Amino acid sequence: MAVNLPLPVASDLKPVAGIELGYAEAAIRKQNRKDLLVMKLAPTATVAGVFTKNRFCAAPVQVCKAHLEDVTQTGLPIRALLVNTGNANAGTGDAGLLAANRTCVTLSDLLECAPSQILPFSTGVILEPLPVERIEAGLPAALANLNEDNWMNAAEAIMTTDTQPKAASRTVMIRGKKITITGISKGAGMIKPNMATMLGYIATDARVPQVALEHMLKEAADKSFNCITIDGDTSTNDSFMLIATGMLDVGISGIETQDYAALSAAVTEVAQQLAQAIVRDGEGATKFITVTVEQGKNADECRQIAYSIAHSPLVKTAFYASDPNLGRILAAIGYAGIDDLDVGKINLYLDDVWVAKDGGRTPEYQEEDGQRVMKQSEIAVRVTLARGDAAATIWTCDLSHDYVSINADYRS
Repeated sequence: MAVNLPLPVASDLKPVAGIELGYAEAAIRKQNRKDLLVMKLAPTATVAGVFTKNRFCAAPVQVCKAHLEDVTQTGLPIRALLVNTGNANAGTGDAGLLAANRTCVTLSDLLECAPSQILPFSTGVILEPLPVERIEAGLPAALANLNEDNWMNAAEAIMTTDTQPKAASRTVMIRGKKITITGISKGAGMIKPNMATMLGYIATDARVPQVALEHMLKEAADKSFNCITIDGDTSTNDSFMLIATGMLDVGISGIETQDYAALSAAVTEVAQQLAQAIVRDGEGATKFITVTVEQGKNADECRQIAYSIAHSPLVKTAFYASDPNLGRILAAIGYAGIDDLDVGKINLYLDDVWVAKDGGRTPEYQEEDGQRVMKQSEIAVRVTLARGDAAATIWTCDLSHDYVSINADYRS
């Protein structure tokens, strides 16, 4: 069960003018489940994406990057996104690239556009051939139910080991016009930036030029999907896409304007909600943990220490067991790789409990106070370094017996 994560309500997910979503049950890996999604875009839409940095990046990621580059050369806009679950089409070599391109050709024929105007995405099991025929057979059904109100069905259609769909909506007033932002994401394991075994799609009906959209996407990613970790494994298929359909013109022309700032803040809020939902639904997770490192020389070293804490199996299992063996956190700080770190100035807090002062146990600290916090389903870890004014926050979860069981049984 996800940690304090309410199910999305379909009626709360606001349609975004200029994007229609259609789904199908294509039996890509399992019968009787939504596993194919088409997102059809208005010709006025701009699209930006950030992708995994895993060198074994999946075939669809490679094709997506190439097609996004084609936009700048041909001027032909992206017209649709195609997503399948159940099969990652990763570790599949040249055959995987051919398969990903073939799905683009098939959908482009149905939509009467160029193959380069289709972006393919896959998630699921690695090292298995993509069942292209099943995807092709499912596309007519997905196109038949294209609808602006299909966000909940879309969220369900991209799930793998997720226990529930993940979706969010916001509206923001800009120049007297109501701008809508709606997004979905999936992910539960193999989660570590950059970014995570995750797919994330956020759409807005605002008009945003390509350069500004790419900047907005990077800002949102750095404050959301690049601030989460579940197990420290970086996937082969991670993709986060931002779509501006251009149906409402509010004059967002540059990144220095107030209009840009307002829209960017709302997009980041949606991205953070979707990213945190992934952690809350982490495989086998029972606790949601916020790790904040403050007073660093720069944000990078704060993030480095935060990840060292969040990635530690010993720290994560201690949280699962509600065992205040908090020396494990100090050890993780110490091996984070900050060579000139003065551990004699480190302070460690667990929610309202001051655990370590100036590198040693706080005299007033009592283990029962630590255990009280450890038993909570939501826990805040805060570290101060006394090195500067920089800070960073990441979100993670505990590591339970169920994580092992889920991943041991994943392919069965």
